[in-house]
Amino acid sequence: GSSRKFKFKQIYGVIPAATSFIALYSKMSSVLGKRTLFYATCIPFFAFFLLFDLIIYPSKNSLQPSLEVVRSMLGANGGAREIVCKILSNWTSALYYIVAEIYSSVSVGVLFWQFANEVVPVYQAKRFYPLFAQMSGLAPIIAGQYAVRYASKAGNFGISLHRLTMLVTFAGTMICIFYYQSSLLIAKERKLKSLYKESSTQPVIKKKKSKMSMKQSFQFLASSQYLRLVLTLVLGYGLSVNFTEIMWKSLVKKQYPDPLQYQAFMGNFSSAVGLGTCIVIFFGVHIIRLLGWKVGAMATPAIMALLAIPFFSCIFIGLDSPFRLRLAVIVGTIQSLLSKTSKYALFDPTTQMSYIPLDEESKVKGKAAIDVLGSRLGKSGGALIQQGLVFIFGDIISASPVVIIIFYSVLLGWLSAANTLSGLFLAKTEMQKAEKQGL
Repeated sequence: GSSRKFKFKQIYGVIPAATSFIALYSKMSSVLGKRTLFYATCIPFFAFFLLFDLIIYPSKNSLQPSLEVVRSMLGANGGAREIVCKILSNWTSALYYIVAEIYSSVSVGVLFWQFANEVVPVYQAKRFYPLFAQMSGLAPIIAGQYAVRYASKAGNFGISLHRLTMLVTFAGTMICIFYYQSSLLIAKERKLKSLYKESSTQPVIKKKKSKMSMKQSFQFLASSQYLRLVLTLVLGYGLSVNFTEIMWKSLVKKQYPDPLQYQAFMGNFSSAVGLGTCIVIFFGVHIIRLLGWKVGAMATPAIMALLAIPFFSCIFIGLDSPFRLRLAVIVGTIQSLLSKTSKYALFDPTTQMSYIPLDEESKVKGKAAIDVLGSRLGKSGGALIQQGLVFIFGDIISASPVVIIIFYSVLLGWLSAANTLSGLFLAKTEMQKAEKQGL
């Protein structure tokens, strides 16, 4: 089914693509300046989406081999080979999915938060990071309603894709303009500060650090307990959300088999996530500031642990009637909505804050490896585990008792890592503060 194809693309498409991207990004970060690196990272994605809409999708029938041709080449007779045949006969859509998955991590995870970490000090992060998350909540509201009220009303999927690409292209152009303007402003402020310091104090000569290679970056990641714990947090979220999200999306596709109906449902869901994020941050903006980083970091796995109980219960009851399917979809939607809301409102700000006390090399390469590869490994790891369970039990519903055990084991590991990282984060923050005061 569609969920099995989804898992195949996650494991055999997204993971190799994410690994390749990290290798390329690591190399580019060693040779390009920060501003050039930003543009060189995001513009190719926008160019691909435009190319797909204008050339690849309209020509897909001449670009893609038929299912019969692929079957004859691979000798498929059901099972895993049949899924591979279906993916290869729709390789343009699979490519779009892979690029979109990588971009979802790169856009916010690497480009935005890296820029934020660069310009916002730790003492201001508690105040500004939840507000950044709140502002980001407006994006899915606008995008979701654009999809529901305009894109999904198109006569066919090609026109719908064209309407979505228009918005993506506009957003990409605005990202580049805003980054350029904010970079100019920051450069101007820093120049004024450095002129003031030069006139009042003796110049401090900074040692130029040697750049790490890709292999050294991963060795550094493996040798640093701090970065390993951050990676555990990201993997924890990726694995746990995958166990519930794949099942929930497969149920939604059963409920809404038409692609445009499914698009409209997911558009409304995105808007609800954005609105929920804004509301949670509006009322919970002081959680990190008042209760501390630890509470903010541990809130998401705790919420997910509680919300998964009713969703798994619906699956245990069975999905053999339209009412039960609808109930499972509703409960799964609420579970996914609140999990994502807590992720954007609390998990993202606290995880991104944890990079601030680190040195420049760790921020750039360690962060890129964790945010892109870590999140993809989490999701693809979850897909691989589920694929193995499907092979053993026949289908994922029959394997649900094992899924529940793994799901809660992952959440416990995530909570433990957040607890340990909290102490290290506070220690590093105090050290950074002492170093700045000593200068």
